[in-house]
Amino acid sequence: MSSREILIRPERPDHPQVVAMLAELDAYLASLYEPEDNHILDVQALLAPEIDFLVAEEQGGLIGCGATRRMPGEPETAEQRYGEIKRMFVHPAARGQRIAQRLLAQLEARLKADGVSLALLETGSDQHEAVRLYERSGYVLRGAFGGYPDNGLSLFYEKQL
Repeated sequence: MSSREILIRPERPDHPQVVAMLAELDAYLASLYEPEDNHILDVQALLAPEIDFLVAEEQGGLIGCGATRRMPGEPETAEQRYGEIKRMFVHPAARGQRIAQRLLAQLEARLKADGVSLALLETGSDQHEAVRLYERSGYVLRGAFGGYPDNGLSLFYEKQL
Protein backbone atom coordinates (compact mmCIF):
# COMPACT_ATOMS: atom_id res chain seq x y z
CA MET A 1 0.00 0.00 0.00
CA SER A 2 1.38 3.40 -0.93
CA SER A 3 2.12 5.81 1.89
CA ARG A 4 1.31 8.74 -0.40
CA GLU A 5 -2.13 10.27 -0.11
CA ILE A 6 -4.61 9.51 -2.86
CA LEU A 7 -7.51 11.94 -3.16
CA ILE A 8 -10.79 10.95 -4.82
CA ARG A 9 -12.64 14.03 -6.07
CA PRO A 10 -14.92 15.36 -8.81
CA GLU A 11 -13.29 16.75 -11.94
CA ARG A 12 -14.47 17.97 -15.31
CA PRO A 13 -14.10 15.29 -18.00
CA ASP A 14 -12.64 17.92 -20.36
CA HIS A 15 -9.71 18.67 -18.01
CA PRO A 16 -6.50 18.08 -20.04
CA GLN A 17 -5.21 15.36 -17.66
CA VAL A 18 -8.58 13.57 -17.85
CA VAL A 19 -8.66 13.78 -21.65
CA ALA A 20 -5.18 12.20 -21.76
CA MET A 21 -6.22 9.44 -19.34
CA LEU A 22 -9.38 8.68 -21.33
CA ALA A 23 -7.28 8.49 -24.52
CA GLU A 24 -5.09 5.88 -22.79
CA LEU A 25 -8.19 3.93 -21.75
CA ASP A 26 -9.61 4.14 -25.28
CA ALA A 27 -6.34 2.84 -26.76
CA TYR A 28 -6.40 -0.09 -24.32
CA LEU A 29 -10.02 -0.93 -25.22
CA ALA A 30 -9.24 -0.62 -28.93
CA SER A 31 -6.46 -3.21 -28.47
CA LEU A 32 -9.04 -5.69 -27.11
CA TYR A 33 -12.22 -5.10 -29.12
CA GLU A 34 -13.44 -3.95 -32.51
CA PRO A 35 -14.78 -0.35 -32.55
CA GLU A 36 -18.42 -1.48 -32.77
CA ASP A 37 -17.90 -3.57 -29.61
CA ASN A 38 -16.64 -0.64 -27.51
CA HIS A 39 -19.41 1.26 -25.74
CA ILE A 40 -17.54 4.43 -24.85
CA LEU A 41 -18.92 7.75 -23.64
CA ASP A 42 -16.73 10.44 -25.18
CA VAL A 43 -15.70 13.62 -23.36
CA GLN A 44 -18.69 15.57 -24.71
CA ALA A 45 -21.12 12.90 -23.47
CA LEU A 46 -19.37 12.85 -20.08
CA LEU A 47 -20.19 16.56 -19.65
CA ALA A 48 -23.95 15.80 -19.57
CA PRO A 49 -25.78 16.69 -16.33
CA GLU A 50 -26.68 13.07 -15.55
CA ILE A 51 -22.96 12.16 -15.37
CA ASP A 52 -20.97 12.18 -12.14
CA PHE A 53 -17.24 12.05 -12.91
CA LEU A 54 -14.56 11.37 -10.29
CA VAL A 55 -10.78 11.20 -10.45
CA ALA A 56 -8.09 9.73 -8.24
CA GLU A 57 -5.24 12.17 -7.71
CA GLU A 58 -1.81 11.56 -6.25
CA GLN A 59 0.66 14.42 -5.70
CA GLY A 60 -1.17 16.64 -8.19
CA GLY A 61 -1.30 14.06 -10.97
CA LEU A 62 -4.41 12.18 -12.01
CA ILE A 63 -3.98 8.40 -11.80
CA GLY A 64 -7.52 7.10 -12.16
CA CYS A 65 -11.11 7.95 -13.04
CA GLY A 66 -14.64 6.64 -13.07
CA ALA A 67 -18.13 7.91 -13.74
CA THR A 68 -21.78 7.15 -13.19
CA ARG A 69 -24.61 7.91 -15.55
CA ARG A 70 -27.99 8.22 -13.85
CA MET A 71 -30.58 6.44 -15.96
CA PRO A 72 -34.37 6.21 -15.85
CA GLY A 73 -36.05 2.88 -15.33
CA GLU A 74 -36.52 0.56 -18.30
CA PRO A 75 -38.12 -2.83 -18.85
CA GLU A 76 -34.77 -4.58 -18.18
CA THR A 77 -34.67 -3.01 -14.69
CA ALA A 78 -38.38 -3.46 -13.87
CA GLU A 79 -38.64 0.33 -14.35
CA GLN A 80 -36.22 0.96 -11.45
CA ARG A 81 -33.91 3.89 -12.16
CA TYR A 82 -30.23 3.07 -11.91
CA GLY A 83 -26.72 4.40 -12.05
CA GLU A 84 -24.48 2.96 -14.73
CA ILE A 85 -20.78 2.68 -13.92
CA LYS A 86 -18.70 4.02 -16.84
CA ARG A 87 -15.11 4.90 -17.77
CA MET A 88 -13.33 3.14 -14.89
CA PHE A 89 -9.57 3.36 -15.31
CA VAL A 90 -6.43 3.36 -13.18
CA HIS A 91 -3.07 4.12 -14.75
CA PRO A 92 -1.06 0.87 -14.96
CA ALA A 93 1.80 2.28 -12.83
CA ALA A 94 -0.68 3.00 -10.00
CA ARG A 95 -2.44 -0.36 -9.95
CA GLY A 96 -2.35 -2.65 -6.94
CA GLN A 97 -3.22 0.10 -4.43
CA ARG A 98 -7.01 -0.51 -4.45
CA ILE A 99 -7.58 2.83 -6.21
CA ALA A 100 -10.27 1.40 -8.50
CA GLN A 101 -12.02 -0.10 -5.47
CA ARG A 102 -11.98 3.31 -3.76
CA LEU A 103 -13.24 5.08 -6.89
CA LEU A 104 -16.05 2.54 -7.27
CA ALA A 105 -17.05 2.88 -3.60
CA GLN A 106 -17.22 6.67 -3.94
CA LEU A 107 -19.31 6.43 -7.11
CA GLU A 108 -21.70 4.04 -5.35
CA ALA A 109 -21.92 6.31 -2.30
CA ARG A 110 -22.80 9.28 -4.50
CA LEU A 111 -25.54 7.26 -6.22
CA LYS A 112 -26.98 6.21 -2.84
CA ALA A 113 -26.90 9.82 -1.64
CA ASP A 114 -29.01 10.71 -4.70
CA GLY A 115 -31.53 7.98 -3.87
CA VAL A 116 -30.35 5.56 -6.56
CA SER A 117 -30.19 2.04 -5.15
CA LEU A 118 -29.22 0.02 -8.24
CA ALA A 119 -25.83 0.14 -9.97
CA LEU A 120 -25.36 -1.56 -13.35
CA LEU A 121 -22.41 -1.87 -15.66
CA GLU A 122 -21.21 -3.43 -18.87
CA THR A 123 -17.63 -4.61 -19.21
CA GLY A 124 -15.77 -6.75 -21.67
CA SER A 125 -15.08 -10.40 -21.02
CA ASP A 126 -11.38 -9.85 -21.87
CA GLN A 127 -10.98 -7.23 -19.14
CA HIS A 128 -10.05 -9.72 -16.44
CA GLU A 129 -8.90 -7.13 -13.88
CA ALA A 130 -12.19 -5.24 -14.21
CA VAL A 131 -14.23 -8.43 -13.85
CA ARG A 132 -12.31 -9.32 -10.66
CA LEU A 133 -12.82 -5.80 -9.27
CA TYR A 134 -16.57 -5.83 -9.88
CA GLU A 135 -17.08 -9.35 -8.53
CA ARG A 136 -14.96 -8.59 -5.42
CA SER A 137 -17.09 -5.46 -4.94
CA GLY A 138 -20.36 -7.41 -4.83
CA TYR A 139 -21.55 -7.14 -8.43
CA VAL A 140 -23.39 -10.15 -9.84
CA LEU A 141 -23.99 -11.16 -13.45
CA ARG A 142 -27.30 -10.14 -15.03
CA GLY A 143 -28.80 -9.79 -18.49
CA ALA A 144 -28.21 -7.00 -20.97
CA PHE A 145 -29.71 -3.57 -20.28
CA GLY A 146 -29.70 -0.06 -21.67
CA GLY A 147 -29.81 -1.11 -25.30
CA TYR A 148 -26.45 -2.88 -25.17
CA PRO A 149 -26.20 -5.79 -27.61
CA ASP A 150 -25.70 -9.19 -26.04
CA ASN A 151 -22.80 -9.90 -28.39
CA GLY A 152 -20.95 -12.56 -26.42
CA LEU A 153 -18.12 -10.13 -25.62
CA SER A 154 -19.94 -8.07 -22.99
CA LEU A 155 -20.61 -9.04 -19.40
CA PHE A 156 -23.42 -7.27 -17.56
CA TYR A 157 -23.38 -6.78 -13.80
CA GLU A 158 -25.62 -5.30 -11.13
CA LYS A 159 -25.39 -4.43 -7.46
CA GLN A 160 -28.09 -3.35 -5.04
CA LEU A 161 -26.73 -0.38 -3.13
